[in-house]
Amino acid sequence: MTDKQVPITKSWVEEHQATIPTPYHLYDERNIRENARYVNGAFSWVSNSEAKPGGFKNYFAVKALPNPAIMRLLQEEGMGFDCSSGAELALCERIGVRGEEIMFTSNDTTREEYEKAAALGAIINLDDISHIAFLEKTLGSLPELLCFRYNPGPLREGNVIIGRPEEAKYGFTRDQILKGYEICKQKGVKRFGLHTMVASNELDPDYFIETARMLFELAVEVKQTLGISIEFVNLGGGIGIPYKPEDTRVDLEYVSTGIETLYEQIIVPEGLHPLRIVMENGRMITGPYGYLVTRVLHLKNTYKSYVGLDASMANLMRPGMYGAYHHITVLGKEHSEPTSVYDVTGSLCENNDKFAIDRSLPSIGVDDVLVIHDTGAHGHSMGFNYNGKLRSAEVLLQMDGSPRVIRRKETLEDYFATLEF
Repeated sequence: MTDKQVPITKSWVEEHQATIPTPYHLYDERNIRENARYVNGAFSWVSNSEAKPGGFKNYFAVKALPNPAIMRLLQEEGMGFDCSSGAELALCERIGVRGEEIMFTSNDTTREEYEKAAALGAIINLDDISHIAFLEKTLGSLPELLCFRYNPGPLREGNVIIGRPEEAKYGFTRDQILKGYEICKQKGVKRFGLHTMVASNELDPDYFIETARMLFELAVEVKQTLGISIEFVNLGGGIGIPYKPEDTRVDLEYVSTGIETLYEQIIVPEGLHPLRIVMENGRMITGPYGYLVTRVLHLKNTYKSYVGLDASMANLMRPGMYGAYHHITVLGKEHSEPTSVYDVTGSLCENNDKFAIDRSLPSIGVDDVLVIHDTGAHGHSMGFNYNGKLRSAEVLLQMDGSPRVIRRKETLEDYFATLEF
């Protein structure tokens, strides 16, 4: 069971309402930093053991929370950044991140994006065998270091969010990846990585251990057939978070111990040690420590009881898009019994603009403040402007408990800025 705590009170929200009006996304700096240290500590054997000096790094998936303030604090905690677009590369550049602190993994990639990644010295992770020639033509020559994204197809099960690997648009087949390494070796590429991403928001810890086994065994095959020693394996991200109170957090120590055992059994005997191990988690780094703070505008009673908020699906689309569960706390009523059943809605002209359906909550009144949990990843970043809804502010709850606006609320001037009248 996961205890769904809120780091603020109703009086805190009211104290700052004049300068930071609802709705807004709030991020808890203290817990984000502590969680980053937990991740790095769980894999300390990779970098701290004299027997295995290869190194571990999590490349934070920028798409989860593309805000420079958050990225800077994660950089301070030793994380790199996983980018999938030109804008995400530009974010890294603007906060001074360059070189192999950036992993660039994209698909249907433009020439301009590859050029930007190369200019920054990022690790380029190719999605398809045809991209080898495309990249070479774009840059004039291939980089010294390249990584390939592996799609195991029917050899590996995906999960409900990312789907079956053989139906995914991502990655090389097994035959293609071997051919890709061979081609690039002949063209002078000297350093190689191996990557996969076969699950999203997965809570089964054994899934990630088996992913490591799959990549370790493929790295051995590459060494045996092509004489190429893979420099690092990127196990991807996809580690889920306990959105529901009954969910259990993934035990990273258990995952790490399982991967270390496989490292000893598969990597070391084949002479591939030291092998760097990296990941690209975004959701599990910041997701549990983000909150959508919103106020009740209206109560409606027809065939059902509805709570109408000043936030909408434009602020958090996961429930409407995926039917995803996000826990809801009514501030000031944290310990009250859930005596009423509501649909919790926004104001978009779409009937799926609902944060919860038939949710048992304490009795709610107009002007009550609701906190929607676990919005620190794929929350604000997936927002949009349908119905002319303006993007909300993002606020950092700093170590001392004070708020700092790290993205201001959009204005009508922002919304109209790209239009020609």
